[in-house]
This record gives sequence, structure tokens and C-alpha cells, in this order.
Amino acid sequence: MIQIYTHKISTRLEYILGFLFRDILGTDFKLLIDKNEFVSSDLPKINYSDEKIEGAVQIVPIDLLFESSILQKKIEICEWENHKVFFQTSMNSDIPFDLFAASFYLVSRYEEYLPFSADQHGRFEANQSLAGENGFLYDPVVDQWMCKLSGLLKEKFPAGQAGFETCTRKFKYISTIDIDNAYAYLYKGTVRTIGAAMRDLLKLDFNENIKRFQAITGEKDPFDTYGYLDALHKQYGIQPLWFFLVGNYNAYDKNLPLDNEAFQELIKEISDVAEIGIHPSYESNKDFDQLKKEFDYLSGISSKPIIRSRQHFLRLLFSETYQNLLKLGIKEDYTLGYATDVGFRAGTCTPFNFYDLYNEKETGLKIYPFQVMDVTLNQYLKLNVDEAVERIGNIIQKVKEVNGTFVSLWHNESLSDHGYWKGWEPVYKRMLEIIFEK
Repeated sequence: MIQIYTHKISTRLEYILGFLFRDILGTDFKLLIDKNEFVSSDLPKINYSDEKIEGAVQIVPIDLLFESSILQKKIEICEWENHKVFFQTSMNSDIPFDLFAASFYLVSRYEEYLPFSADQHGRFEANQSLAGENGFLYDPVVDQWMCKLSGLLKEKFPAGQAGFETCTRKFKYISTIDIDNAYAYLYKGTVRTIGAAMRDLLKLDFNENIKRFQAITGEKDPFDTYGYLDALHKQYGIQPLWFFLVGNYNAYDKNLPLDNEAFQELIKEISDVAEIGIHPSYESNKDFDQLKKEFDYLSGISSKPIIRSRQHFLRLLFSETYQNLLKLGIKEDYTLGYATDVGFRAGTCTPFNFYDLYNEKETGLKIYPFQVMDVTLNQYLKLNVDEAVERIGNIIQKVKEVNGTFVSLWHNESLSDHGYWKGWEPVYKRMLEIIFEK
């Protein structure tokens, strides 16, 4: 138990302290506005005020956690204990920046509520984020800051406070697989199959039509990597999460026809042995009725309730997207990550409850930020296989150092050794080897 003194208690402050101490450090806290009670306590103390109190670790606050508005902030980056920090305060305090406010700014995704220049898919891009612009996108800075604070508490309150020595939780890994296109050639329907074959003929891509004919006449479809994935997951004792795209066919949603029995059977088979979630279509991001249709469809096929989600194309609007998921009863979302780069979009590798800044309240939707996506490595960063594995390894190491949760986003087709995935099949296995190496 930690005692924290503050001049004022706010919803924002209670939220971020709950995340930092309970979720990251695994310890409880008590907020106090009675200075005498705080001073007389024998428990470890943090003084979150601008007045000096002997015997407590001091963090001087800025106004952010006591406001109820969303304002553009002037932010300057500096160094503390070899980590990038911001919201600097007094160099005479134990921690020279408002660690609590800076953590809230990143975890709440405060900057994504402010005006920004969206990409062609309406997304907030990595290069315009505070972390991306200032060179700490590849660091889980919130977790790193808390490990440093943990060390300071250990030094100041050594007797019986072994829990503050380091982040004592254990490293975790969550594998997530998106099924955007269950099969490369099979079950597309006559019109789509003939249309695709004609386009390939016009491009003189005879090899693609040969592969299409082979799959239709009995050879294994390139995107049918489910058996291989299942074997890998069993080898490493992994229980992956599968996300199915079940939107109507259009320019960005190209899975199988929803009335196709083979597609429905695939969903049932995976649902019977693993946890699945919805992969809301491109169009559903701004259309709740469409989202509900997809949710109802997947719920009708699955053997389990649908409580997990990840947006197709990672299309995410604060806070509309999350509010729509909450209406459906979704409990967990895995969208938070960037398409254009790897790293820590919320500055953390610890799952957290979504804080709705518009309504100033913590919600029951748990956000699981992912750090690495196959498409990012191949298509956006244009890395080769060895470069991709090295980039993945660096991120995993950062997560392991703070005993956080590493979440990967893969697709069934990226293990197909087909098209632009030629030669990429080993990357997923090499990632697992890094994760589970002794």
C-alpha cells in the first residue's frame, strides 16, 4: 500500500494511479488530501503537490489531471534516467516531471482527440505522434518510468518493501491472427473467380491463373495456413486469438461470401478450439447498424460469446469506435497500434481500461495494445526477413525488460509464401523462438 498526497482528487488522477500502481506495479494505493494523516503514516509516501513534505517521494503536478477539458499542450522533451520524458516541473523534486500526467497523456491517447491530419483511411499516423516525432515510439516509456519510480520507493522505504525493487510481474505473450481473406482462390463465387482470372490474363499473369486452377481442382489453397499455425501454437503452448472479417464485399473488405458453408465451417472449427473475435469491416467504423449486423452474424456462428474486437485496417476514431464496441458488449479491443510503424502507440505494453475523455470516465473496455504487425514490416517499412526479425527482437526485448505484455498481429496469408509474402513464412516462427528463448 502506498499513500499519495494531493491537493485535489479527480477522476483523471484516480484512473491513472489505478493503472500505474495496480496494473503495472501490482500494489494498491490510497489518495489523501489530509496532510496531517499523510505525514503521520508509516507507509511509503508520494507527495503529488508543489509543497515540500519531508520523508516522501515528490512529484510536482501540472494542471492536466485536474482539468476537465481537452486542450492543446505545449510539450518539450528532455531526458531523465536515460529515458525521454515531458511535462517537466521542478529539478529539485525526486522526479523532475509530472510522471502521472505524462502517463495519462499517452495512455488516454489525449493527442488523438486533438485535430490531426488523417491518412487516406482516416487514421492517426505514427509519424505525427508525440512518441514518433521525438524518438521514443520504440520504448514502453510508461512502464519504464514506473520501474524507475519503483526503485526510488525501494531506496526511500527499504524496510519490508521488497515489492518496489523492480516490476515484479511476469512477461506475457498474446498471439492474434486476423482472417481478412480466408482463402486465396477457393469459395469466392463464380463472378469473383471469373473476374479475377480475366484480370490476371490481361496482366499476362499466367502463373496466378495456374495456381488458381490448381487450388480449385484440389491442391491446397495458399492462404490455408491454419494447420501449420495450429501445429506451431501447440509446439509453444500458445492459445491465439482469431479475428474474423465478416463484412460485405467491397474495395477494402474482401473475405468470402457470408453464406458460404466452407467459410462458416472454418469459423465454427476455430471457435470450437480457440477464442475468436470480430474484425469489424472497413465501412462499419462509422456505421453502428453495419457493425451490429456483423456482430450478430459472427455471434450466430460462434460457439462462444463474442467479447473481443479489432478494427479492419486499424481504423480507430476516439472515442466513437470504442463507444460503439461498448454498446455491443465488447470487453476487449486489440486495435491500438500503428499500421505504418512498430512500437508502443500508448507508451505502454500493459493492457488498460479505455478512458473516455469526452465523458471524463473510465470504461469497462480493456485495451490490449499490439506492438508488431506483419503488414507493417513487409509493406510499410519494406524490411527484408532478417531486418524484420531484428526489429521484432528489439521490441520483444524492451517488453521483457519491464515484464510487460507483448502482442503480435499476424494474418493467415502472411505465412502462405505467396505473392508479396514470398519468403516470409519463417518470420512468425522466428518470432516465437525469440519470445520463448531461455
